Amino acid sequence: MHFEIVGDIADIESIAIGTTIRILPLLRKPYGRGRWRKLKGVATVRLADGTIRRAEVHWFEAHGIGKKKMRIKRFLD
Repeated sequence: MHFEIVGDIADIESIAIGTTIRILPLLRKPYGRGRWRKLKGVATVRLADGTIRRAEVHWFEAHGIGKKKMRIKRFLD
């Protein structure tokens, strides 16, 4: 699903850090080593068809690498 974040991400929480991330080898291979964290938050997103909705988004992040593999987990409206 293609989408774009509109505005800021709120209510950011850490779900997993380091070796507790199940797909850690899949993150390290293309992006490199780092202190990987799986995070979640609430954001307003614009979908590919142009509709704007609030959604819970999940992503992986490491210092110096940035946000990777962002996805919509569920819609909140």
